[in-house]
Amino acid sequence: MARYAPRTVFKDFAKLAFDYVPERLPGRERQRERLFHLYRPVVEAGVAVNAFLHGSVGTGKTHTARRFCQELREEASAHDRAVESLVVNCRQKHTADDVTLSMIRNFQPDFRPRGFSAPEKLDSVRRELEKRKAHLLLVLDEVDVLLKKAGPDLIYSLTRLGEETAGGRERVSLLCISQYADALAKFDPATASTFRRTNVVEFPKYSEGELEAILEQRCDLALHPGTWSPDVVGLMAGIASEFGDARYAIEILQTAGSLADEESAGEIAVEHVRGAKATVHPTDVEGKVQGLDRAHTLVLLGIARRMRRKASLVTGDAEEAYAVVCEEYGERPRAHTQFWKYLKDLEALGLVDTRVAGTGLGKTTVITLAETPAKILAEELERKLK
Repeated sequence: MARYAPRTVFKDFAKLAFDYVPERLPGRERQRERLFHLYRPVVEAGVAVNAFLHGSVGTGKTHTARRFCQELREEASAHDRAVESLVVNCRQKHTADDVTLSMIRNFQPDFRPRGFSAPEKLDSVRRELEKRKAHLLLVLDEVDVLLKKAGPDLIYSLTRLGEETAGGRERVSLLCISQYADALAKFDPATASTFRRTNVVEFPKYSEGELEAILEQRCDLALHPGTWSPDVVGLMAGIASEFGDARYAIEILQTAGSLADEESAGEIAVEHVRGAKATVHPTDVEGKVQGLDRAHTLVLLGIARRMRRKASLVTGDAEEAYAVVCEEYGERPRAHTQFWKYLKDLEALGLVDTRVAGTGLGKTTVITLAETPAKILAEELERKLK
């Protein structure tokens, strides 16, 4: 006997995923054209170009970079040039070794890193590119995390890759992405000199009209015809326009659709949108905690739980909360030195902020959460630990 298929508004739920990149990016045509202008020398002459994208969460930086990589490869192929591309999320790959290994495995998936120094790994990348007679566009997403954790040395080395070979052929172009306009200030002068001041592309927050265009596109792609209306899209765009965040807008759409399905309504109504607004917060919590291992997750969960009713914590309170969480999840809490290292790692990843308060012997480290509400963060970490 065939199972009853519940009525749903969704025809392709995957088109609402954060990592789905549509062919057309409404509201980002100007930035796309700017990137093609900047990287034209790569296609026409094989000359390396370095550029920097900045804008707040949900402004289309990563999607634009991914779409641009594909289009640049196609354009280069039409000019009989080989261009490879690789996008590295520095929140997940936040050491120089992580990034270099990702580059090698882009060409040699089974590469085993043991016994190779960082310069030897970079040299392996260079040899692969020379063998293929190819140019690599390397996208470093959330580059500020890499800079905090590893400093600018790797980026400097990448901008100089190929200088010592015969003819000094340039093989790597960089496209660095950050939420923060001042991330370039963390480069040393030698590295910063390779990023021209004019090679900076800003991604402003989306306007209400742009968000409406994005939502209409996703409705066409993800929902069955007749299950949504312009009024519903307009309401969602108006709600999201407070933050100018496309991720928030799409999450409201996804949640409103799920609420409609729960009621077997067959269409999304304005009440479903209002319900979605009440449950969705404009922050990409899942993306931020995705790369954390169990030890760091337990530390952050202790902090998040303790801060539901507090604006900040001192280190001793945070360590005590961590010990309680460890007992709950059957883990042995690490010593203070290791706990401190975990805390600084979380700060480097932008998940917590720390500052020193007091003077002399009365100094203490105060911890606050960076952007994400404690309740939402704790719930996401608990789901991750399950």
